[in-house]
Amino acid sequence: MFRLSKKMIYALEAVVDIAYNGRAEPVQSKDITRRQGIPQRYLEQVMQQLVRAGVLKGLRGPRGGYFLARERRRITVGEIIDVVSALEGGSERNEYDSQSELGKKVIWPFIDEINRDITLRLHSVTIEELCDAADNRGIQIEAANSLDFNI
Repeated sequence: MFRLSKKMIYALEAVVDIAYNGRAEPVQSKDITRRQGIPQRYLEQVMQQLVRAGVLKGLRGPRGGYFLARERRRITVGEIIDVVSALEGGSERNEYDSQSELGKKVIWPFIDEINRDITLRLHSVTIEELCDAADNRGIQIEAANSLDFNI
């Protein structure tokens, strides 16, 4: 049955954080960790996979970090979930593999249909929509609060 793992949720939070807080400067993983409470060990592994998948771009160096590789309206939640699912070794379809005719011909096709519906929904929601939801719920953009006036 479909379920979102911790890594999937962390990856989604990290990408939305980058989309929401990122502006002209790359977003550093330490800032994502601080804001979202994501353990660093999960974050770096997932971020590299998202870079390889073309969801993020990484910039090395002391002022480095991550950018979205595409416009946030062109990245879906489902795409991020797919990347992490591949990292985790795919999906575990059946924790319970029915031996009965009812289970094989009725129950599992029903569950597979629900999983397809969930997958379609995840692929229909964009990162931009989640950023809009954050804005509508009054979540502050950190960069807006930390202006630097060095001359």
